[in-house]
Amino acid sequence: MILDEVDDQVSGISIAIPLALLAIMLAAVAVQSGVIAWRSPQHSVAGPDVITVAPRSFDYRDHAEYFRAGIAVDPPRLIVAIENPLTIMKYQVLHAEYDRCVQDKACSAAESEEPAAPGDTPVIGVSYEDAVRYAAWLSEQTGASWVLPTDQQLAFAAGSRFPDDALGVSSDDKNPAKRWLADYEREARRSASKNPRPQIRGSFGVSEYGLADFAGNIWEWTRSCSKRIDIGVQAAAPQADPSRCGILIASGKHRAPMSSFVRIPKGGGCSVGSPPDNLGFRLVRQPNSFEAAKDWVGRMIGLIAFSINAVPADEGPPA
Repeated sequence: MILDEVDDQVSGISIAIPLALLAIMLAAVAVQSGVIAWRSPQHSVAGPDVITVAPRSFDYRDHAEYFRAGIAVDPPRLIVAIENPLTIMKYQVLHAEYDRCVQDKACSAAESEEPAAPGDTPVIGVSYEDAVRYAAWLSEQTGASWVLPTDQQLAFAAGSRFPDDALGVSSDDKNPAKRWLADYEREARRSASKNPRPQIRGSFGVSEYGLADFAGNIWEWTRSCSKRIDIGVQAAAPQADPSRCGILIASGKHRAPMSSFVRIPKGGGCSVGSPPDNLGFRLVRQPNSFEAAKDWVGRMIGLIAFSINAVPADEGPPA
């Protein structure tokens, strides 16, 4: 009977909710009592300013290069559902912050064609490899886990400030001249900044989600590998290991594939078209095991609540 089925669903839900709450309480007690131990930082380094972007679905243009029958086409625009909050540095890493890593001999000194910048401006003249070393150093100093963001994570936090590199030429158009012309016109509109020198934090505004200075005159390293997809020949490849791919995406006013060792982008690297003005970076903080468990339990409670609301009203016994 329908009534019996509803009773079974409610009975299961009434058991699941207390179990989920109990799991959270036990995890909290374990942390407080020291059963679960956190890493102790070797030095006292204050964590950077961060923002936390709430989960949502958003439109994302894939960063890969797509080809059909040897002709470049616009990458697909995807609807991506992000299920967990993203904690990311509000600002790019500063000169003063990076210099602490250099002083600890864990990072190489930055290179720049610009005059020495004050410590409260973002660091530039750093390679992908430099950024990875800084992330490892900061993780050791703070006890948290810091990594470079993916291109998708930057797009998630940057919101409407993230560029759409599509040319708008129909993928069914077999005349390559149209795309070449559109690409030429786009590159002509792109030009080096009138003032490529780094500015103090906050000079380039804030996204609707709180991310500061994105798409100013500093392109930001990501851990997303540059890749090519031949439509009809191969399926979209999973995210490659950035330690093996060698060519990474730097995102800013537009995307730029760059060799992992490049520090000054005007030399070219693997950048196609207008090169970035400067290369810098910011990091995302990965959730620890307790935070990940808490997020999972939160999602489970949300699903349980949805199930409760979805239980049909009692229609009474059949006639």
